[in-house]
Amino acid sequence: MQQRVGFIGLGNMGGPMAANLVAAGFAVSVFDLSEEACKALAEQGATVADSAKAAADSADFLISMLPAGKHVAGLYQGDDGLLSLLGSSTTVLDCSTIDAQTARSVGEAAAERGIGFLDAPVSGGVAAAQAGTLAFMCGGDAKVFETAQPVLDVMGRASFHAGPAGAGQVAKACNNMLLAVHMLGTCEALAMGEKHGLDPERLSEIMLASSGRNWSLEVYNPWPEVMEGSPASNNYQPGFMVDLMAKDLGLAMEVAEAAGVDNRMGQLAQSLYSEHQDAGNGTRDFSSVLERYRR
Repeated sequence: MQQRVGFIGLGNMGGPMAANLVAAGFAVSVFDLSEEACKALAEQGATVADSAKAAADSADFLISMLPAGKHVAGLYQGDDGLLSLLGSSTTVLDCSTIDAQTARSVGEAAAERGIGFLDAPVSGGVAAAQAGTLAFMCGGDAKVFETAQPVLDVMGRASFHAGPAGAGQVAKACNNMLLAVHMLGTCEALAMGEKHGLDPERLSEIMLASSGRNWSLEVYNPWPEVMEGSPASNNYQPGFMVDLMAKDLGLAMEVAEAAGVDNRMGQLAQSLYSEHQDAGNGTRDFSSVLERYRR
């Protein structure tokens, strides 16, 4: 029997994720405030619902990809929230990147109603969403995680059970704080070498074969024309926007503060990305931070 998926939120990430589910043979009902986004999914075979409630109706899996915690809480909680309408046969996956406390609150409310819930933020950016190679970091009950594997496997190359509700968001905050730190370090190193006359492509080769090797250097080189297909070689078209990195670093600061962690590297990364954002670079790829070092 064809499994039914409700998908709410068809932005740069949610749209490709929903499209991959359609292509894999799921019966997908979508909802978004953007008529254009809904039309694009309809052309690929999805059914367009006229409301979030309609998209969730009779779904085996309900997936949401929303901008912030307030949107997630508003969708699921309260007298009119979707949790009041869903039954135990529906498994909910919120793939938004939000604060851990909201994820815990929604997860606990779902558990009280016997509804399986995962906070399942993703890593990989738009290209990975399109290719179905995202990494999912999931918080919730282990049995719910197992139940969700059929849809996770379609949308991603890897999924991890991080712990109870909220753990997925903590893992995402840790990951993206580290991503920001090593992207900044990579930019600094390449700019420093180039100022001394080294070719950035050759310096990249040297560091990739040495102890400085990291993801930003290997997969997402920030220097233009060094890596074919990277945002840097496409005028820093995202990719992963500076606005989103700044948002995620703000969430990481909350996670660190709640645990009493001295995360000065993360704090510096937040400061530098906030400066880059304020300079009008919010909608550019986060690797465009290289430009502050080239000036």
